[in-house]
Amino acid sequence: MDLSLLSQEIQHFLNHYSYGKSPKELYEPIDYLMNLGGKRMRPLLVLLGYQLFDDSWQKAVPAAVSVEVFHNFTLMHDDIMDKAPLRRSQPTVHTKWSESIAILSGDVMLIKAYEILMSGVEDKYLRKALEKFNACAAWVCEGQQWDMNFESETTVSESQYIEMIRLKTAVLLGFSLELGAMLAGASEEEQLKIRAFGENIGIGFQLKDDLLDVYGNPDKFGKQVGGDIVANKKTYLLLEAIAQAKGDTKTQLENWLAQKNFDIEEKVKAVTEIYNTLKIKEKTEQKIQYFFDLAFKQLHELNARDTQKQFLDDFMRQLIAREN
Repeated sequence: MDLSLLSQEIQHFLNHYSYGKSPKELYEPIDYLMNLGGKRMRPLLVLLGYQLFDDSWQKAVPAAVSVEVFHNFTLMHDDIMDKAPLRRSQPTVHTKWSESIAILSGDVMLIKAYEILMSGVEDKYLRKALEKFNACAAWVCEGQQWDMNFESETTVSESQYIEMIRLKTAVLLGFSLELGAMLAGASEEEQLKIRAFGENIGIGFQLKDDLLDVYGNPDKFGKQVGGDIVANKKTYLLLEAIAQAKGDTKTQLENWLAQKNFDIEEKVKAVTEIYNTLKIKEKTEQKIQYFFDLAFKQLHELNARDTQKQFLDDFMRQLIAREN
């Protein structure tokens, strides 16, 4: 299987699809965001999910692209909510144009995602594909809302955090694989199994991202190391530290979390040292490995073609090994 061929077909569709022309203020931001690149992992997963059960993956390219357009819609709106100035090292849409334009362009992207999906799915699968797309889209929004809620909540449990990242990040990976499998004629049971694999891989990815934010190599990680510490973001590491800290360690951590004015390097260093004292890195690595091990066990229990399962296994392990 040639992964580059799958990527080329996805990009070819994106390059030749017109979201609309006028008014240009509505459509130019969509072209701008979609041309910023990205790994295109989700559409690849649709095609890889399809190939687990059937060779004619070209049929699933429009469905794969619809997932990528939906994903970028969520990024456009997330950037507004996060007041993020940059996306993939370029100005975000709301920064380059305005928040109102970014909201409206994002709305059109969601509509176009459905339009592309409907254009490329056989009638016998369309109703079920739309139902599953709808459920996934709602889950992603629920995850984003929980993430925002957690910013103002003083106590968040580990299980609440895992469920939040499952909804916000992992369900779309799971749905991508599930959609591909469904369009290839897989049984409902196998669709649910491949979705579970994708969700557990996605949870592991997000936990690894949390870890790399503190312990990653800045040259490889691709963004500021320690940013989550600076922002008091309730990651798995911080929640575990809050749960385990006692005595002087607890006092120090609470003091750093309460400070409004501080030296960034000093705070990152101090909180990292608290994590080291509590062995938070090791606990996080164990949790990451738990979800990855669970995912690969689910993949190999799948009733699908062994060569394609191994290809998906290899692809995911390559992604796991990356540090960006």
